[in-house]
Amino acid sequence: MERQEFLSKLGIGLMAVCAGCSLVACGGKSSNPGPSTGGSYTPPPSKGSGNLFTADLNTQLVNVGDSVTQQGVILVRINSGNTANDFTAVQVACTHQGNSIGYNNGQGIFICPAHGSEFSKTGAVLQGPATLPLQRYTVTISGSTLTVSA
Repeated sequence: MERQEFLSKLGIGLMAVCAGCSLVACGGKSSNPGPSTGGSYTPPPSKGSGNLFTADLNTQLVNVGDSVTQQGVILVRINSGNTANDFTAVQVACTHQGNSIGYNNGQGIFICPAHGSEFSKTGAVLQGPATLPLQRYTVTISGSTLTVSA
């Protein structure tokens, strides 16, 4: 086998391997393939499923940026007041592949650490690969008790 033929075959083989790796790394699709089957994925609660959990504002979520994750929902204090508008609650599973998102207080957005999808405080997609918004949940406050419901 001559050098040029060897390099040509090697290049084609490497391209095939690299293409396969990129397909596996991000699910192989540019649309939302749904959550991955591994790990501890918790599907988001469906609309109409009632009260999901409560938080005591005297002891929890005291500072802007504080968050609580329960029952597939991430609840975040986004402002210093104690009204429903000072909090946001969205599904914790990224709509791209179901990885858990986190809230970046400095940027005021939710970010998926797996593939870089970014979402607004209301769950709208700001940057993909996710194309579907996060489901948003209702926050109500009575006295010092905050309730998240679907």
